Amino acid sequence: MRRFPALAALALAGCRGPQAPLDAWGPQAGRIADLSWVLFTGGGLILTLVVALTTVAVWAPASVRRRIGTLRFVVGMGLVFPAVTLTALLFYSLGTSRALAVFGGAEEPLRIEVVGRQYWWEMRYGGAAVTANELRLPRGREVELTLTSADVIHSLWIPNLHGKLDMIPGRANVLRLRADRVGELRGQCTEFCGRQHALMAFAVVVQEPREFEAWLARQAAPVPPPATVEEEAGMRVFGAAGCGACHAVRGTQWQGRIAPDLSRVGSRLTLAAGALPNTRGNLAGWIAAPQDIKPGNSMPAYARSLSGEEILALSAWLDGLR
Repeated sequence: MRRFPALAALALAGCRGPQAPLDAWGPQAGRIADLSWVLFTGGGLILTLVVALTTVAVWAPASVRRRIGTLRFVVGMGLVFPAVTLTALLFYSLGTSRALAVFGGAEEPLRIEVVGRQYWWEMRYGGAAVTANELRLPRGREVELTLTSADVIHSLWIPNLHGKLDMIPGRANVLRLRADRVGELRGQCTEFCGRQHALMAFAVVVQEPREFEAWLARQAAPVPPPATVEEEAGMRVFGAAGCGACHAVRGTQWQGRIAPDLSRVGSRLTLAAGALPNTRGNLAGWIAAPQDIKPGNSMPAYARSLSGEEILALSAWLDGLR
């Protein structure tokens, strides 16, 4: 008997949380959730009807069974009923799809370009700022995401905000959404893109508009100078190790575009596209041995080329970029 509460809890686990399609944070996800409940309810009622008719066909008296075996009943329930029901559900689904494609806000949308890469995400806020593996949104404002890929096919899905949409090399797809709640969500690549597909996630942070504007202004500004002797040493290590050939740090000479922008990496929630919480210790571990954490990614290991003191100094400087 203990299994039934556990199964019920498991079934309801997808109804709420940072990655739950039925826990709608905006109008687009709300329409998808409504469609889901209609389909769940319709499917449940049809299943109940089929089970009931099967029970009658097996256990009912012969006179009753003869009634459900007539040509009229078979045609009505076997052909007409499915055709009418499925047609109605089809038109309802098409109406939902059409509504999701309509951008109804009078306000100019916030436009963000999201580029999928193996195995991380790049977010470009116009010419103002570039971040990685973290999407920040203002509450209540319409947002237009332009989705592209730099290598293979990816697919972006933020279950609480919208359905998934593919990211195809050489093509730009557009996803329009709005978040009406403040908080943290999780997005995920949902198209198999290689060895670390499962660890290609990103954080979604919905903020109040003023808080978002302050965050965006901070992201667009040059990084502050090192605050401590250790951070200053870490900045020198960054340059000497050649990190700037791949990574960009706003306001410095390092403007690499191969790997994630590190301008404000210390303020992000996760590292390595959701693989680790963003702490100084995890940052040092990632610098030292990224292949042990996320095999197959493009980040080289520095455990042999840098000393422990240098790695700690480098992680201190990066952690201070907030």
